[in-house]
This record gives sequence, structure tokens and C-alpha cells, in this order.
Amino acid sequence: LDCPVCDKGGECPLQNQAMSNGRGESRFHETKRTYEKPIPISSEVLLDRERCVLCARCTRFSQQIAGDPFIELYERGALEQVSIDPDEPFQSYFSSNTVQICPVGALTGASYRFQSRPFDLVSSPSVCEHCASGCSQRTDHRRGKVLRRLAGDDPEVNEEWNCDKGRWAFTYARERDRLTAPLIRDRETGEQREVSWAEALSYAARGLAECVSRNGAAVLAGGRHTLEDSYAYAKFAREVLGTGDVDFRARPNSVEEADFLRSHVIGRTPFSDKRGVTYDDLEKAGTVVLVAFEPEEESPIVFLRLRKAARTNGLKVVSIAPFTTPSVTKTYGSLVRCPPGQEPAALDALNLPEGAIVLVGERLASVAGGFSAVARLIERSGARVAWVPRRAGERGALEAGLLPEPGARDLAEILDAAYERTIDGLVVGAIDPADLPDPALAREAFSRVPFLVSLELRHSDVTAVADVVFPVAAAVEKAGTFVDWEGRERPFEMALPLSTTITDLRILHSLASEMGVALGLPGVDAARAELLGINADREPSAPPQVEAGEPHSLAPGQALLATWHWLIDDGRMQDGEPHLAGTRKLPRLHLSEATAAALGVGPGDQVTVGSGSAESGTITLPLVIADLPDGVVWLPTSSPSSHVREELGAAHGDVVKVAAAASASTELSSATAGQEVSA
Repeated sequence: LDCPVCDKGGECPLQNQAMSNGRGESRFHETKRTYEKPIPISSEVLLDRERCVLCARCTRFSQQIAGDPFIELYERGALEQVSIDPDEPFQSYFSSNTVQICPVGALTGASYRFQSRPFDLVSSPSVCEHCASGCSQRTDHRRGKVLRRLAGDDPEVNEEWNCDKGRWAFTYARERDRLTAPLIRDRETGEQREVSWAEALSYAARGLAECVSRNGAAVLAGGRHTLEDSYAYAKFAREVLGTGDVDFRARPNSVEEADFLRSHVIGRTPFSDKRGVTYDDLEKAGTVVLVAFEPEEESPIVFLRLRKAARTNGLKVVSIAPFTTPSVTKTYGSLVRCPPGQEPAALDALNLPEGAIVLVGERLASVAGGFSAVARLIERSGARVAWVPRRAGERGALEAGLLPEPGARDLAEILDAAYERTIDGLVVGAIDPADLPDPALAREAFSRVPFLVSLELRHSDVTAVADVVFPVAAAVEKAGTFVDWEGRERPFEMALPLSTTITDLRILHSLASEMGVALGLPGVDAARAELLGINADREPSAPPQVEAGEPHSLAPGQALLATWHWLIDDGRMQDGEPHLAGTRKLPRLHLSEATAAALGVGPGDQVTVGSGSAESGTITLPLVIADLPDGVVWLPTSSPSSHVREELGAAHGDVVKVAAAASASTELSSATAGQEVSA
């Protein structure tokens, strides 16, 4: 057998049965069948064919659970083996589960192969830090280095599955640009230099105190933090900086969205409010409506639950979207085809049966009147609603108080104030300007604000212009809690107990102490104690009442932009994992057949999109014909060769210029300088 060299050795059910019940010596003396090995069935998954026992677990999972029938049993008899179609690669977001459920070592992960034995690893229960699904996981590490992750068994949340991003995207924390020591900017040379923690804290405290005494400071903390860290940012802003100017929404957002979150999300969990929604509720519902939410891309475990309920319980999934996406097809759903910006009209025309559930994605913040229309829909139908953000820490940040109260400045206003220097200081944690509505403006604002303190894991565009930089702990190096989209708390302990890195919470506590304020948050336990029931008695505010925008009238060569993130894209938390990156979808541009014909292009032709502004760039991609409304173009938000916010300065629902690549330079340059494109 392959046991001495097989990666499954030490945790193989077949090996266990053979050792406990089999003979000490085999009666098999013939030459063993051998194949070329391993065969890569994707960049992530490797196949050793002679180990396969033809149990069909991998093929059944792919077909029935994930809905990705890319892997199948081919041939017959003694030649039967797992294989893939040469024209259809095994490009599934859930392929890692086939490795875990394989009862032998036939399927192995490329990144873990020959790295360690199970009995050499230390295993720690953990929670995925990527999306708001809240997946239970197991983190396996050796000598202070994480070597692999496995899906945890949690029937109420992720059951026994996870997505490939959650399974394999953990190497970002050990990239070469990882920050290892505090930095301060020398006032004489203008250059950053490494200093001790004591000197950095003292320097930051003096700088922020000066800011507070002049025009004040604000806090921007992204949506990747734990609940406890987010609470520390919120408390630091209000009690130390004396400001309510805080925001965690490092993405396109709106005041309308904030009003909706206050009225329908904060404090509303299925464990404290009968109007809350759980995974189990999705399975039992008769109808689930998806609004500006692409579950397979933005919350994969929600997608698996919807598909399961549709297959087994007859759940009706209704997606309000620009075109029929794989999520619609795999959940056997129906499409309410809707041009970007017209979601309010589609919602107002919707009649829902009793017991329906509405799942709202963060992309609706780009649509004027969108959240107001959702509020009207649930008011007249009695449906329950849940907000499903894309990042793991956004729901926790909301509950912790990192949303600006009415009258306080939000992200856009804070950046404007930093750019105009009407505030003197910024405390920024885990913000990537590329994620923001206008990356160029954000970078300029960060460079112009008089005093900038950055708490960050790795070097970034923010740390490059910061006056003080504090290195922070990664998720595996600290204890904390993520709050999933349900509002369910998902606590976890430190996976790497020998780590010497410091959490955002502890840094802010120490910085407050330097500024003469007792923040009272020396550790996670103190934050958890203060957070108990923090929003339990909160009275919901009035729902938003924003009018929908008027439909755009498009000139020839113009289109409405539809866009959202793919699960595996150019996000920095996927860095350092080439095997995962190898399964990214190839960026393509989508148009309707009629729109493509008007441009004189066909499938596979290169098409260019631009905003028509001299300051913006263009994106050129091959064309795919889709069932989009006429006059709509779809692009992935942040994938190779398609960085919509960086290149176009545009968001979902904006007007852009579209032309065949051969004539794009001429047509796009003819755009009028006064054309308005909201960013």
C-alpha cells in the first residue's frame, strides 16, 4: 500500500479498518496496478488514481451538494476511475470538500501535500475570517506555522462544508510584506523608521492629542475585524477622541443603508427577536428573495443551504438581478431581470407569499431608494429580512457601534474632511483604498490628513503615508468573535498560542492609556463582558424613505454598469496561495445579444469599457453574451484585468462608455468632459 507516503496516513478510515481487522500479511502477491501520479484535476486538487476505491463521494458531492458536475467516474470495470472532462476544468468553489470527504488518499490538496502527518499537527477549533457565513473550521499548525484548514462540523451553520477560499486562503498572514515592528515618520527626514512599542505609542498619543485639541480626529475601521476589536475602535473614538465620526463600511455605502441597518438589523438576531432569520429558516421557507445579493460569490454557505432547500424541500428562490447567474441556475431559481438602479421598481412590483424571507446584499447601497423599497416590501408582506454583508466582520462592527450615528460623518464625509484638512487626525484599521468608492480620492485624502495612525497586518497604501504604523495580529494569532449574517456569535480562541503579535484591541487600550484615558479593554474577556446585551434594549429607528432615482437615458455607445465581486478575486486576503488563484474564473465582459450587435461585436471579441472621464482608465475584456437587459454591461469588480473602481471610478448603476476594442480609443475619447459619472 501507499501508507508510508500517502497524505491520508494517520487519518484514513481504510487504513484504520485494515490495521484493526486485517491480517498482518497480505495474500496479494501480484504486481500492483500503477498510474502516473499525481494527476492535477485542478490547481488545488491532485488525484492518485490507484488509491481510489470508487466510493463516488467526490462525484456525488460535486453534483448534488455543490451543483458543479465537473468531476465524474469514467470508463467501466477495472478501468473505472475519477476523471474530469478535458474541456471543462474542475473549477468549483467547493472542491476542497472532496479532499476532506475522500475516505482514502485518492484526492489531496496541492498546498498541503507532503507537508506533515496528522499526528505531527496541533489542531485548534477556529472560525473563518473571510465572509459572513460564519463557518466553523479546524486550523492545523506545526511549529508556529498554519499548514492547513478543514471544515468543522456544525449542523446549525456550515453543516460539514466550507468553500475553497475559507479552506485555503490563510497564507496572506505570512507574506513577506508582513509588518513586524511599529513605524513612525521622522519629522526631520520625512521617512519612516522602526521604533519600540513604547516610543510608537507615545508618539501616536501626542499626535492624536494635538488633533483632538484642534479640529478633531475620526476612525475608519474595515469590515474584517472581530467583534471585540470593532468595539475597541468604537469606544476609542467616542471616549478618547471624543467623536462619533466612525465607519466600518470600506466599500460603496450610503446614508440610506445606514438608516436601514439601524431600523432593521442592529440588535435583531434570531435568538433575541422572532423577526430574525437563521440558516434553518432558509431551509423551511417557501420563498426566499435575493436582492443585490449573489450567494455563491458573496456567502457560499448560504448558497449551499438555498440549493439544498430547493432540491429537497421545493424552496422557491427569486433573484432580482441583471442576468441569470450560476446561483440562479443551481438553486433552480427564477430571475426578475432588473437593470442596475431599477431594483426599487422591481421590489415595489413584487408580491410575496406568507412566510417569505428577503436576503439583502451590500450592493444595494449603490442604488438610491433600494433599501427604502425593501422596507416597504417587508412592511406590506410581513416577510422577514436579513442583511448579508460580504465581509466576516461587518455584522459585528455594526453591533459594536462602528456605524456613524445620525449627524455624525460617514466614510465619504470623513475622507472629504481629510482631503480638505478640516479634520486633523485619522485612525485607520484594515482599510484598502482599492475597496473604496473612489480609490484615487481615498489615497489623496490619506496622504493629506495632517496626522494618520494605521493599524495594519501588512504594508499597504495606507501604511506608506501613515505617521504611525502599528503591526496587528492575524485571525489565527488571537482570540475573538465573528458575528455571522444571522447575528449568531462565533467565538474562537487563539490558534497559535506562542504568537507574540498584538491585537487591535490591546493596541487601542494601550494608546488610550498613553492619552490619559482608561479604556478598560485590556483583553478579549473585558470586551466580551461589556458587549453582553449591548443592543438588546435598543429601539429601532424609523426606516429609510428615499425616492428611487430616475432611469438613465443612454446615448449611443453608453451602458449601465452592473458589477459585483467574485469569491476568488484579487483581494489581499487571498495573497500567497497560487493553487487557489489558479481556479479563479477568467474575467469576461457580459452584454445582451442586441447590445453586442449594436456595437458590432460577437462572443469572444474584445470590448472596452470606460467612464468617459479623462482621469479614468479603461477595461478591455473578451465578450460573453448573457440574458442582460439591453444597454447593460457586467464586469467583475476586482479581478485580474478588471478593477472597476480603480480603473473606471464607477460603481454599480453608473453610466459608462462601451465600444469594440478596435474603435474604443476613438469613441471613448469623444466623451464630453462634462459628463457626470457618480463614483
